[in-house]
Amino acid sequence: MRHPLALLLACVAIAAALTYVVPAGQFERRDDPVINRKVVVAGSFHHIPQSPISPFDALVAVPKGFIDAAGVLAMVFMAGAAVSVVDKTGALRGGVSWMASRLRRREMLIIPVACVAFGAGGAAEGMWEEIIAMMPVLMALSRGVGFDGLTAVSMSLGAAGIGNAFSPMNPFGVGIAQRFAELPLLSGWQFRVPVMVLAIGIWAWGTMRYARRNRTVPSEADLPNMALSGRHAAVLVTTVAAFATFIFGVIQFGWGFEQMAGVFLGLGLLAGLIGGLGIEGTCAAFVDGFGSMSYAVLMIGVARGVFVVLDQGHIVDTIINFLVTPLARLPVTLFAMGITIVQSLLTLPVPSSSGRVTLTMPILVPLSDLLGLSRQVTVTATQFGPGVVGNFLPTDGALMAILALGGVPFSRWLRFCIPLCGILFVLALAAVAVAATLNLQ
Repeated sequence: MRHPLALLLACVAIAAALTYVVPAGQFERRDDPVINRKVVVAGSFHHIPQSPISPFDALVAVPKGFIDAAGVLAMVFMAGAAVSVVDKTGALRGGVSWMASRLRRREMLIIPVACVAFGAGGAAEGMWEEIIAMMPVLMALSRGVGFDGLTAVSMSLGAAGIGNAFSPMNPFGVGIAQRFAELPLLSGWQFRVPVMVLAIGIWAWGTMRYARRNRTVPSEADLPNMALSGRHAAVLVTTVAAFATFIFGVIQFGWGFEQMAGVFLGLGLLAGLIGGLGIEGTCAAFVDGFGSMSYAVLMIGVARGVFVVLDQGHIVDTIINFLVTPLARLPVTLFAMGITIVQSLLTLPVPSSSGRVTLTMPILVPLSDLLGLSRQVTVTATQFGPGVVGNFLPTDGALMAILALGGVPFSRWLRFCIPLCGILFVLALAAVAVAATLNLQ
């Protein structure tokens, strides 16, 4: 299945079929005022009557997926609209021209710089869906220096995923996990930061190796040739300030997708006025940006439909219980490594890092205490691994959307991604084993 939509619809169908085979079950849940979420009660799993999803219900699950992912979709639409406005001002093309001219004959430097920047974004605030709106710029820059779409995806989304996986501070992953474990936020960063730096370095090396082998001489049409004016520079500064604002908001105030969407809306309005588009031109650019994001929104909504099917069939908790329960019989170090493996397997039915942590940490923390494993190690094991697997997860709508925008078939991405992710997954397991041995606090 070469088309991403066909692959995602097949995943919806498979999920519906599983509801006829996998026994239905669920955990009891309670409200947690600390994280303002419902969390599972450890040891409360029980089987319930089977809830198979009919073919029609599977179809209905897709639009329900759009509703379920409304916050993400609003952010993607607004981000696309804002970037469209910035592009219409000419600032993006001017910036790409300026960068390409400065890096002439040193184009390979773009890759490590981009990997560090996007890796830092992934580490700071779990940057992922936001990259969808940046793809036109990344593609223009890549074509201008002879790189292909896969290189653009790897040095942006791929690097962000690795930064997310090994982050010492991502509020959607390690932040929520540390709250569950009653640990200070940012604790354990001394161990995580060196591992993250090494992981991003490995990813940048793999991306550069691929780009060097597949680089082509850019055609005249691909070479950007627009001058960067003072007005363009002001628009770009506003854009950078907007990204800095929502990164700060996510870290400091726990902003969600709705707040991010608001920041992008403000960016679009300011960029249009600063760039000289006026009210009419800014509104027209907004409409164009919404249209350009429709494909990405379709991918995200359908991908969310997979989880809706599994959830309505009441088999998500069954899968979690099936994977987590055997861990209690393992020695401490193997238990920690097993957490990483289980969390990575759970990315398929539960792609959301915050959702996965909310479901599993109430079970894993008591088990860790019984086995004598440090809670900090449990958090580390929960975090390392899933972000690596997320780089090739077919049920992740943002990944499939970005691959489609970059013109990269999923099978081609797998051939590039799997060897690198294999190395990084071994690194994750080794780091977790070392943390368990050191009894990281």
